[in-house]
Amino acid sequence: MATAAATGARIRLRIRVRGVVQGVGFRPFVCRLARARGLDGFVLNDADGVWIEVEGIEENARGLASQLTTGAPPLASITEVEVEDLVLAGDPGFRVLESGPASSGRAVIPVDAATCDACLRELFDPADRRFRYPFVNCTDCGPRYTIVRETPYDRKKTTMDAFALCGPCLAEYENPLDRRFHAEANACGACGPSLKLIAGRAASPVPGSAALAAAAKLLTAGGIVALKGLGGFHLAVNAHDAGAVERLRSSKRRPSKPFALMARDLDVARTVADVSPEAERTMLSPARPIVLLSRRRQAEMAEGVAPGLSEVGVMLPYTPLHHLLLNDGPPLLVMTSGNLSEEPIARRNDEALEKLGGIADAFLIHDREIHTRTDDSVIRIVAGDPQLIRRSRGFVPEPIRIPVPPASASVLAAGAGLKNTVCLTRGDEAFLSPHIGDLENPEAIRFFEEVTEKLKRLLSVDPAAVAHDLHPDYFSTRWAVASGLPRQGVQHHHAHVAACLAEHGRTETAIGIAFDGTGCGPSGELWGGEILTADLIDFRRAGHLRVLRLPGGEAAIRQPWRAAAGALLDAGEALEALEDVPPDRLHAIRRMLEKNARSPEATGAGRWFDVVAVLCGFLGTTTYEGQAAAELEALAGPDGADPYPFDLLAGDGEGPFEVDLRPMVREIASARRAGAPVRDIASRFHETMARVILESARIVRKNASLETAVFSGGCFQNRTLTERAKLLLESDGFEVLIHRRVPANDGGVSLGQAAVAATRLARRQGRI
Repeated sequence: MATAAATGARIRLRIRVRGVVQGVGFRPFVCRLARARGLDGFVLNDADGVWIEVEGIEENARGLASQLTTGAPPLASITEVEVEDLVLAGDPGFRVLESGPASSGRAVIPVDAATCDACLRELFDPADRRFRYPFVNCTDCGPRYTIVRETPYDRKKTTMDAFALCGPCLAEYENPLDRRFHAEANACGACGPSLKLIAGRAASPVPGSAALAAAAKLLTAGGIVALKGLGGFHLAVNAHDAGAVERLRSSKRRPSKPFALMARDLDVARTVADVSPEAERTMLSPARPIVLLSRRRQAEMAEGVAPGLSEVGVMLPYTPLHHLLLNDGPPLLVMTSGNLSEEPIARRNDEALEKLGGIADAFLIHDREIHTRTDDSVIRIVAGDPQLIRRSRGFVPEPIRIPVPPASASVLAAGAGLKNTVCLTRGDEAFLSPHIGDLENPEAIRFFEEVTEKLKRLLSVDPAAVAHDLHPDYFSTRWAVASGLPRQGVQHHHAHVAACLAEHGRTETAIGIAFDGTGCGPSGELWGGEILTADLIDFRRAGHLRVLRLPGGEAAIRQPWRAAAGALLDAGEALEALEDVPPDRLHAIRRMLEKNARSPEATGAGRWFDVVAVLCGFLGTTTYEGQAAAELEALAGPDGADPYPFDLLAGDGEGPFEVDLRPMVREIASARRAGAPVRDIASRFHETMARVILESARIVRKNASLETAVFSGGCFQNRTLTERAKLLLESDGFEVLIHRRVPANDGGVSLGQAAVAATRLARRQGRI
């Protein structure tokens, strides 16, 4: 390339930048680069991303294009840069223009980001004009996805359009060299959102800083405060106050499910849990998720925060309001979703006052509208790296590249019935919705429909097809059938495996270990302990766990002693291990099993975790999904336990093989009669399931010459199982893929559905 000094040749370039490049300070970044290089031209946002035209010395113009990806702002994520030569235009200077018209609609809305260090310094600086202003933000932090209504991402298209900028804020907003240049949520105490505390219907609202002081005082005294956050309301109590925690449990009708905590800082977090270096990095990331941590033996919190578990979920404050409240009040708060049981998180002030009025003593609210509700994301550190358990705030709507042609037709995937998310594809990008939850009540169904429409509008996409589960009774399936779009049914466990393949960008056939509670097989069978061979188009069932009869059907999930009775009798064992169950109930269950009445057969791996939890003493009724399995994992010791025996039974002809766990049940029953410690039983069971996975993978490798294994399904939220099985398989020469960017549970099913349907459509169209 000729240098500027040698030729002085001028050129003009059009540069298209796609990815997360709006609302993250990208235009001022480009402006600074262009002016430093003496270039003329402009930069603007449009529905594709960022459009740049630069004119000047060739070396400087092309140098700017190459520099875009190396020094981009911290929240930017560039997926594509296109450079095109233009004729010279001769426009003087470099300008930042207003957003351009919509084109193909490939812009990506940035995720909501935790308060940055610069804004925190201002928040606590008495000399700063934003001192203690609860809504301080800049282009490096603050609300994004939760306030935007449509693209391009400009203030007038967000809920901040209701607040006219004052003179100083407007000057920042219009200055390309300021870090608040086009920070769409920019505001201060003179022009922006404000706080208000409502305590009792008759009392007058308390405004501003007095509202914050009153909320902190109430929390210190043991009160329950409903707090309007970034993506919805939280219910907060002092985590050191056992009475307050118990009152929250009682009023929210949540007897056992663990609460999340918010700690003032890492030092406070370490008073309740062990924080590994990877956990620390994750907790301090802009997403600020809840991270599941091993609780300390003498954790400085109320025991009722996470009863029966060895872990506790902890997050750090991610809004200025959180920082102020934790600074002024208790340094450790229970911070749980502001909703009634199984309903979506409340987002509007009136909605919170109506639904949470019987729970909260006071409401700390503000007047910035939340356009899209988002729960807190949840992460567990598995095999040394973060694994998402719930993908929502801080990660949505960040796209996941899937291995389909970029011009592929758009697919809308409706997801599963529990832990629902929906997924919309745009070319080779897949956009998962925030966590929606269980589609079992009208509020959740309305949220499902609301999120689906918002995704289509924000992405400017009309799907060409809809993908769905095979279960005919899921609301998501019925919705897909009623949509009128061409449909692609995707088997539940195939979708699990495909989700993991897709997030890793893989298309080849792999060994899929799909272990969860229950999913519908191709002919309506209840599957859940599946060994598959699968790719992004089809699958084959290579093996499965032995069926377990569930007396009472779904009642056996809520009361897992029923499933344990089925397992004991199937193994030829007496029911004496269930001595705490009333004899008349045991007799009734025995009769049901003998007559095979209302006792469906299921292969679900999750049910075996329930069975062993019961044999280790869990004889109650579960109050949240996976409770028995979670408490069983909490009992288990470190790796190294001896496995229990199990049998591998060959299928007939080409049929799938069966993993027979009856030998294990017989040994556990014998161990319980001999008084063996439940910790030993729990440890040996986890080792057994890991060995089941290893031996199953070996059979498939021998028969199908496959070397890659994929772990998916809710059972692989279990760190003990996942890490041990991964180690065993890798030591035996397998490559093992586990979930990182999407949940292993049903929250990832929509991605798998979308990837399978998009791949099938691409093949049908001759694109692959």
